Amino acid sequence: MLTTALALIVAHLLADYPLQNSWIINNKKKPAAMAAHIGVVFLLTLLALRGEILPALTITLLHLVIDLIKTHVAPERLWAYVADQLAHFATIAAVLWFWPDLALLWPEAGIWTQYLLAISAGLILCVHAGGPAVGLLMQDFDMMPQQGLPEAGRMIGLLERALIFLMVLAGQPGGIGFLIAAKSVLRFDTASKDQKAGEYVIIGTLASFGWALLVSFATLSLITIYGIDPTPS
Repeated sequence: MLTTALALIVAHLLADYPLQNSWIINNKKKPAAMAAHIGVVFLLTLLALRGEILPALTITLLHLVIDLIKTHVAPERLWAYVADQLAHFATIAAVLWFWPDLALLWPEAGIWTQYLLAISAGLILCVHAGGPAVGLLMQDFDMMPQQGLPEAGRMIGLLERALIFLMVLAGQPGGIGFLIAAKSVLRFDTASKDQKAGEYVIIGTLASFGWALLVSFATLSLITIYGIDPTPS
């Protein structure tokens, strides 16, 4: 069951983050964009379920319903974003409960397969899902004027969360302190000249680091609890 569950989670996260481009995100209320996204969801879910069409269609249909509610009804708030993802995970759990035979879909999967799936899910959730979460948290604050490179802030967030994830999984969380120090030095000039900008940077940085640490240690706990770490200790 663990392998199937992890495969479905990775399929969902791939469809919702790396494979959901800006056109789909910005035009989600249009049928064409929603159809493109749902098509990707179905194909990846079908691959994760090794061709089991009925449960794949069920997950896809429920995914569509959840996305329609989020797009047309739910507010653009952090709690709604988190609730949306929890609803998707609950859908996967419900389908696995309703079709218990899906646990037998990956009989040849070994510990390395489970480990790589867990790492992939954790990495996507940490790096990609953290961006929208931090953005929604920061939306109540006045945005800083764009002074640097376009998309630089987003790229910095992706890289810092990826580094935190790698440090935690590598058993070197102490290195995160150096990452905080390096970012503090680079942002010192901005923070010292503009208190508002400095506070904005501090809140965003702490939120990004907090998200990354939470997901990283949750992934590490999952690997430890299920004993799926194939690397020598």
